[in-house]
Amino acid sequence: MEAKQKKRVTTKVGTVVAKKSPKTVKVLVKTLEKHPLYKKTIRTRKIFLAHDELDRCRVGDVVRIAESRPISKLKRWRVAEIVGLASKGIESEIKDELS
Repeated sequence: MEAKQKKRVTTKVGTVVAKKSPKTVKVLVKTLEKHPLYKKTIRTRKIFLAHDELDRCRVGDVVRIAESRPISKLKRWRVAEIVGLASKGIESEIKDELS
């Protein structure tokens, strides 16, 4: 028999921008990519819905999310760990950034 290989889990680091539903957070992930033809660095932003089982995340926290099985219609990620905690005045800064 062949040895079973472990599946690589994709992880991303982002900032929690909204927490309106129980056990669900919106995570904004920013990445830098190089354009394939013009070689210019492009900033991209994408929002992921992630499952927060213990309901510990707050708006402004920096979290690491990991790919998982489908949890609901839009949730395909779960919060693996909280990397950094939010400061108190972070919510207004996040709203300005998203606008």
